[in-house]
Amino acid sequence: MLRKLLFILLTFAPFFSMAQQTYLTGNIFDNEKRSVALEGVSVRNLSSKAFVFSDKDGHFAIGAKTGDLITFGMMGYETDTVYLINLFPKNIYLRTSVNTLNTVNVTTAKISPFLDTKDPNATPSRRIDYSKEKGGIGFNLGYGKYRRQQAKVRELEEQDELLTEINDNFNEKVILDLTKYKGKDIKDFIGLYRPTPEQVKAEHPFNYPYYIVKSFHEWLRLPPEARKLPALPKLKAN
Repeated sequence: MLRKLLFILLTFAPFFSMAQQTYLTGNIFDNEKRSVALEGVSVRNLSSKAFVFSDKDGHFAIGAKTGDLITFGMMGYETDTVYLINLFPKNIYLRTSVNTLNTVNVTTAKISPFLDTKDPNATPSRRIDYSKEKGGIGFNLGYGKYRRQQAKVRELEEQDELLTEINDNFNEKVILDLTKYKGKDIKDFIGLYRPTPEQVKAEHPFNYPYYIVKSFHEWLRLPPEARKLPALPKLKAN
């Protein structure tokens, strides 16, 4: 009898192990053409390092558990990151990435030999001497100062674009939708962990969902008194 029981346990042990393995399943579509399934999307579990690719119908299945971070990436599309609060089947919609062309600086050029051809109707030019003895005026165009001003303008415009991007991707609504947090002190988290323009620029494109989830768990591990912003100093009355 004992030998029969041992035989049954050894036979069905692999099935019990498979039953304990949990999976996330779903389908991946183009965000603009929502009926178009995307094949070959890389689905990665950042927590377990597992990855799979979606099939021709956009379907995927990957080993996962609640609390894992799953990314969906494909060339030509923006990478999306999902923090798992459950293992319900999910429909993922990827946005087409927009590439901005960089400014091209022309350093060399091929010049046509016909540009050296002389105009038969041209008349000799007359040089005008603007020397001090003849009361001439020297003009300083200040080109170097102009270039510095233009560089400063571009720097301010880039700073403004980064601040707008941070406001759109790191705000109370985005954080609550991603973390499902019910507390009332979320503004303290935003104040403590809001990314700086320099930080976003250094890691551009910045992965906001991953940063939010990682920072949020770090914030929850802090003692309650350390989660709050320090009080502003009181101004002395005149």
